[in-house]
Amino acid sequence: MARMPILLYQRVQAGLDGLGEQAQLLGETIGSLRRHRPSWKDFIAQLHFVGVKSQTVVVTTGAATGMVLCAQTYFQFHKFKMDTATGAVVSVGMCSELGPVLAGLMLAGRVGAAMAAELGTMKVTEQIDALRALATHPVDFLVVPRVLATVVAAPLLTAQSVVIGIVASYVIGVHLLGIEGAYYLANIQRYTNPHHVVMGLIKAVIFGAIIALVGCHKGLNCQQGAEGVGHATTETVVTASISILVVNFFLTLFLSRLFNV
Repeated sequence: MARMPILLYQRVQAGLDGLGEQAQLLGETIGSLRRHRPSWKDFIAQLHFVGVKSQTVVVTTGAATGMVLCAQTYFQFHKFKMDTATGAVVSVGMCSELGPVLAGLMLAGRVGAAMAAELGTMKVTEQIDALRALATHPVDFLVVPRVLATVVAAPLLTAQSVVIGIVASYVIGVHLLGIEGAYYLANIQRYTNPHHVVMGLIKAVIFGAIIALVGCHKGLNCQQGAEGVGHATTETVVTASISILVVNFFLTLFLSRLFNV
């Protein structure tokens, strides 16, 4: 029992150290962008990996979320004869909350883990040390293209997920549940404020930065051996996912006050 406070202190200290290292990595990334022009070839390659190859999982998640949210909202609203308000709930929820959060979680599982595994393998095989020996900073060559690509791709994927989710909810609500289509669309247009869309896109940009920074940090600091790469990959998914959920709460409070929605 006496060791419990010590272990808790060590875990908290390790978490704070990791947060500080990630903040330092963010500063180095921003500094690299100011000093050097990133390689467009590497940026396009990472953008294809992060954006194009993630479309399937993000679109599927958006469609499934829109359909489930539509059905559950309809079942409750139908008791009060508010069927046509279902579309507004789905639209606002997808734009400002569910769209960016679920897209971010999917990217954390796919992109963040891949980045950690790739950079971790490079460190284990001493490729990163070889870059330093060639006077090439790993942040300039490895981190910057990945962070830029994820920050650019995340809001685009989120917008795609939101649109697909709303369309899927319309199909389910109108053609399966029998909601009047004209009123469904009218309520979406009436109650969905442009600020809801902007909130979702701002969140997506921040979530993209979190995913890339956590993945690169875990990969660059993983332990030696295949076990170390595995731990880095697992820690990336867990840390990025928890960070997205926690940061989303504070972003919701801040952006809601900012936009007065």
